[in-house]
Amino acid sequence: MNVVDSSGWLEYFADGPNAPFFADAVEATGELIVPTISLYEVFKRVLQQRGENDALEAVALIMQGEVVTLDVTLALSAARLSSDLRLPMAGSIILATARSEGAILWTQDAHFDGLEGVRYTAG
Repeated sequence: MNVVDSSGWLEYFADGPNAPFFADAVEATGELIVPTISLYEVFKRVLQQRGENDALEAVALIMQGEVVTLDVTLALSAARLSSDLRLPMAGSIILATARSEGAILWTQDAHFDGLEGVRYTAG
């Protein structure tokens, strides 16, 4: 199972230099876990940069994976990770979601570099 963090989705949609790194995880929709916070972050950024139609199209693609909502257990796990690893809120929710699902987290965010269960590439 795979979780692609928001920066990875944005890189993939923009066809940026690291898009090939994320392609296998993004395109294997049957193995894709999507934290709801990623829907928020990607929709917001694409909405700001390219408009609502493109933002809705991006979210429709992301939602081909299994969307995992933030519940109490996941929220508390994310808070622990945030405190222990000094991660920002969204990052800790994304990592907690990946860990709860036994998934690999794919990212280009440096604050994840070196963490267990993370595939990182420099962004």
